[in-house]
Amino acid sequence: MKHIWIELALVFVSLATISGLATAYVNQSGWTLYYGDAESHLDIARRIVDSRKPGYDQIGTVWLPLPHVLMLPLVRNTALWRSGLAGAIPSSACFVIAGLFLYAALRRAAHSSAVALASLGLLALNPNLLYLQATPMTETVVLAALMALLYFTVLFRETQSFTAVIGAGLASVAASLARYEGWFVIPFVAIYFLIAGRKHRFAAALLFSAIAALAPLYWLGHNWWLYSNALEFYNGYYAPMSIYRRALALHMTPYPGDHDWRPAVFYYLTAVRLCAGWAVVAIGIAGLAGIFLRRMLWPVALTALPPLFYIWSMHSGNAPIYVPTLWPFSYYNTRYAVTALPLLAIAGAGLVLLAPLRWRPWIAAAVVIAAATPWLLRPQPSNWVTWKESQVNSTTRRAWTKATASSLAGSYHSGQGIVTSFGDLTGILRAAGIPLHEALYDGDEPAWMAATTRPDLFLHEEWAVAMAGDTVATAIQRSSLKTGPRYRLVQTIKVRGAPVIEIYKRD
Repeated sequence: MKHIWIELALVFVSLATISGLATAYVNQSGWTLYYGDAESHLDIARRIVDSRKPGYDQIGTVWLPLPHVLMLPLVRNTALWRSGLAGAIPSSACFVIAGLFLYAALRRAAHSSAVALASLGLLALNPNLLYLQATPMTETVVLAALMALLYFTVLFRETQSFTAVIGAGLASVAASLARYEGWFVIPFVAIYFLIAGRKHRFAAALLFSAIAALAPLYWLGHNWWLYSNALEFYNGYYAPMSIYRRALALHMTPYPGDHDWRPAVFYYLTAVRLCAGWAVVAIGIAGLAGIFLRRMLWPVALTALPPLFYIWSMHSGNAPIYVPTLWPFSYYNTRYAVTALPLLAIAGAGLVLLAPLRWRPWIAAAVVIAAATPWLLRPQPSNWVTWKESQVNSTTRRAWTKATASSLAGSYHSGQGIVTSFGDLTGILRAAGIPLHEALYDGDEPAWMAATTRPDLFLHEEWAVAMAGDTVATAIQRSSLKTGPRYRLVQTIKVRGAPVIEIYKRD
């Protein structure tokens, strides 16, 4: 038993070192907040503790709350908020936790340290995942929860312990409060308990289901309480489905896979190949022989569920994926393919299962080296599709954020007040070092509603920052037509291919 804890300690130190180095490198390179979603996750967490109405109501809807809650202890620190590390550090911690649970689960399922190390290496040395875990994104949060769920279900098969059932239920709650694929796996895991259980299978399945259901029920209740619509996250104004339908109404071309299974599967698998690399895909396919031969089916079955969820989401109109090698030859949501990495990592470790016991450490090392070599031969970040997506899609946003923040930082004084819209524009406040409680933005209800319908009500705000034509800009223009200019336009920030940013000052 003692040597198991030594193994886990070594795995922890290795993962923490890899994660820490990657996170430091990404932050020093200025990439932490390239993803627009990373900026939004960070600022949502910040507004819970720093806004005109701080507290629970600021959690919002659509995005699930756990990633933002994990940021709360650090996001209070202004330096960590401004650098993005307040969101990157929890993400990195979840990466380490995910690796530990994957190693523990595979070691128990295969009764082999070599198999566990091979699987861990295939997962943890992937540069696309290493980049995401160094940012305030949600991928590693749900990964940690799902790997914990895998471990406790494997433990239950061996021990039939209700402690394992409770652990699985709590892991499922965490997954369901991080991303929606956590909801998708619940019924399948309940069926697993019915199959894997022996004497108390029905009690185990019922207990797991009762615990796991708490998360979806809570989120339905949250949306009903705050928005009078339990499904606000699904069909509300800011829900992906609603945004997509509005785009279609403006004659946007339907994205590939919308109610068409063939392109949905093809685009997702193409994104998987770009995220994982051909070597890992080939190793994963070859390793399935060992998985089936040794009947280590459950780890593969569980980790196959998130990829199936995203293919289904593409088909149903909720999750488009664009890849640079297929029409329309752009980058969008390629990071969703990272959900296939645990499946490929576990399947690839099946190659080690085929080897005699004395050869397994050598085969494990060979598998990991074969998977890592293509990335080492081409180490440029432009070859990491998740980084490239964030870099390409943020070029203009980063340019106008920097320019606008630089302008405000030199002229804004504490306490003057600023009205703006929450979202991409919030990054300007962070970059300029303006606390969120100095801003009036959507979410500060009912003051925001009153101000945007009667702009004279926000005249005590010295500044306004708007995108040309947005709610704030429209309110200012409407007020000027009625009562004369109340705010004067002092600067416009123009970046090619981006909306014009307007800075107003009270006249």
